[in-house]
Amino acid sequence: MPMTQPLNDKLVLASRPTGLPRPDDFRLEREALPVPGDGQVLLQVLYLSLDPYMRGRMDDAKSYARPVDIGAVMEGGTVARVVASRHDGYAPGDIVLSHSGWQRYALDDGAALRKLDPSAAPISTALGVLGMPGFTAWSGLLQIGRPQPGETVVVAAASGAVGSVVGQIARIHGARAVGIAGGADKCAFVRDVLGFDAVVDHRAPDFAAQLAAACPDGVDVYFENVGGRVWDAVFPLLNDFARVPVCGLIAQYNALPQAEPGPDRLALAMRDILKKSLLVRGFIQREFAHLRPAFLEQAQGWIADGRLRYREDVVDGLENAPAAFIDLLQGRNFGKLVVKVAD
Repeated sequence: MPMTQPLNDKLVLASRPTGLPRPDDFRLEREALPVPGDGQVLLQVLYLSLDPYMRGRMDDAKSYARPVDIGAVMEGGTVARVVASRHDGYAPGDIVLSHSGWQRYALDDGAALRKLDPSAAPISTALGVLGMPGFTAWSGLLQIGRPQPGETVVVAAASGAVGSVVGQIARIHGARAVGIAGGADKCAFVRDVLGFDAVVDHRAPDFAAQLAAACPDGVDVYFENVGGRVWDAVFPLLNDFARVPVCGLIAQYNALPQAEPGPDRLALAMRDILKKSLLVRGFIQREFAHLRPAFLEQAQGWIADGRLRYREDVVDGLENAPAAFIDLLQGRNFGKLVVKVAD
């Protein structure tokens, strides 16, 4: 009796969300397994990374990267196994970092793949602490924030994949790390496991007052991941010549245009930026891509000697990716969120 040919499951963008995405904005489709041509490899996805930036890809709006088309596979970083190869540089069984998106199998020409050594670190870390989030934290903090010994570094979403690394690197460089997180469990993790000097719960009714008390000498570097009311609490605390790497604005990703009517505060913000000589700089980690080897060398060393710790939030099953992604946008994950697609 002939063996059943495996099929490829893929999650595509079914519609562009209004506000917070809903499950029916995604659609699960099934197709025949693709066959590699000359110079291609067939990959089986093992782990899929879920990250806040994906929300922006769901909108048809001008940005630093083009949006996902309706009916196209949702994009995303992956760790995959080569299952068939017609490429001289890859053999079946190789484990690679890829950008295969929300699906079980994918074809790739090998140009952007990077081989991973499963004996060096758990392969899922290539999507987290040793991957794009970790590199985002390292490059944004050290290239833009440039913390000095004794300075105060504040980071929002401090228990997350990026924020957790930012605070630990700040401490490695002799700065004082103050984290902002949501809920008692996350705050305890940031303080007791990651070793931040202080942590403040943004859900506390007196959040702004607690943050000010945790930063008696003001804030020299604010690593922005959130925006919204967290930004409002941090901004008055910024010292002269403070640096603000702007990595993300997750609190605003699902906001509708003009969803929060009120006075235009841009003029006041610009006044203080001028008055305090602030550096506010948005960045995308790929602009520092030439520094990735230095990051990997340093981060692997810090993990080995225990100075850099991480936590993963693993969801089992590709079909559960949409619900997990929606939870991510509401802060319900705890650590770097990855989907385990296959063993």
